[in-house]
Amino acid sequence: MAKFFNEMTTDGLAHDASAEVREHYREFCGWLQRQSSDTIERKRAEADLTFRRVGITFAVYGDDAGTERLIPFDTIPRIIPAHEWQQLQAGLVQRVQALNMFIHDIYHEQNIIRAGIIPAQQIYQNAQYRPEMQGINVASDIYAHIAGVDIVRAGQGEFYVLEDNLRVPSGVSYMLEDRKMMMRLFPELFARNRIAPVDHYPDLLLDNLRSVAPMGINDPTVVVMTPGMYNSAYFEHAFLAQQMGVELVEGKDLFVSDNTVYMRTTRGPKRVDVIYRRLDDDFLDPLAFRPDSSLGVPGLLSVYRAGRVTLANAIGTGVADDKSIYPYVPDMIKFYLSEQPILNNVPTYQCRKPEDLAYTLAKLPELVVKEVHGAGGYGMLVGPASTREQIEEFRQRLLARPEGYIAQPTLALSACPTYVENGIAPRHIDLRPFVLSGKNIAMVPGGLTRVALQEGSLVVNSSQGGGTKDTWVLER
Repeated sequence: MAKFFNEMTTDGLAHDASAEVREHYREFCGWLQRQSSDTIERKRAEADLTFRRVGITFAVYGDDAGTERLIPFDTIPRIIPAHEWQQLQAGLVQRVQALNMFIHDIYHEQNIIRAGIIPAQQIYQNAQYRPEMQGINVASDIYAHIAGVDIVRAGQGEFYVLEDNLRVPSGVSYMLEDRKMMMRLFPELFARNRIAPVDHYPDLLLDNLRSVAPMGINDPTVVVMTPGMYNSAYFEHAFLAQQMGVELVEGKDLFVSDNTVYMRTTRGPKRVDVIYRRLDDDFLDPLAFRPDSSLGVPGLLSVYRAGRVTLANAIGTGVADDKSIYPYVPDMIKFYLSEQPILNNVPTYQCRKPEDLAYTLAKLPELVVKEVHGAGGYGMLVGPASTREQIEEFRQRLLARPEGYIAQPTLALSACPTYVENGIAPRHIDLRPFVLSGKNIAMVPGGLTRVALQEGSLVVNSSQGGGTKDTWVLER
């Protein structure tokens, strides 16, 4: 049986009677052992019922069984001690700072290209590169105002960045609702453990968005822009607007006049200064991007160019979170900050390079291969979990279009005890902390822990059957 880092015990296997509980889990484990299975089962049923009533669901496109699903919620938290969080936070702040500097650079001076650190074609031929952004100055030079960085743990417990989500990262509403649910179900746990709060995230987000309003705007109007109720993350869009106390709008609620964005209200037009947009670049402005988009605002790009509205995240940020750019992030940190990266990347083979392609083809059954533009757990091969036929099919894809893929070793992701049908068993997890960039870089202590509920699975995405856990960062 494969070894992996167990978050709760010193045991890296499924069952080991000699395993010791890690110090930061001891209080919780003692409590858990005193709970009857009936009590826990009743609490789990209460959580499911409450989530369903509140409407905490996500849409699954192309799912014939129904468009809405409940994300499974596990009542055993993922606990992170204070010293580990401090290291993670420092590494995340450093990484997001460098990524913002990189995005500014490629749309302005392009120093990193001139220095020969990143090949020009890796940027200019990237599907997420937006030439329309060239030379545009954005407020405070911030492009990725909200970043959701996926962290995994492997080996002896080392943290790795798996990917950077800088376009329209989602999941923060589940982080907040998971915490609310745990406090409702088990208030005694929060009395016994010094758990850092996360419920101030909406306030932090609003302060962050207001801080990057256009020059000269002292009392900015902020809105959340959604593609509409059929979007998979619509619950989150509505939730964040409500929590921040701002309007939730669709493209049809906004219009451009006199190089200004306005919102239609019952009292007449109201100027909009900051748009937290939750739709992709292509759909933002039919005059600039896709002319068939009915989701955007005609003329929005011209207002943005003039510096009279802030978009969060900025247009064109996707070039920095593309999997083909990911291998260069440690070099960005050294180039822009003159620092060594605090958090490591997963070793990555770029299949556009002949030597990396040859290695990938030779080791295909052992590797994870991903499309550079893929997301959500789709368009990837997990070699050890794939059939011979699936591997051979992927081999042909690689040979036909090697530049479209990267490959990485199959990490034995850390696992956390999780309630499954047969009781408690380890399941693999990741972590998505949310980093906010404005006048300052800020984050709440924690993030969204996603768990792969199928035994042996390394795919934690909700669209692939994954669930979520509350994430506790201890204050001592």
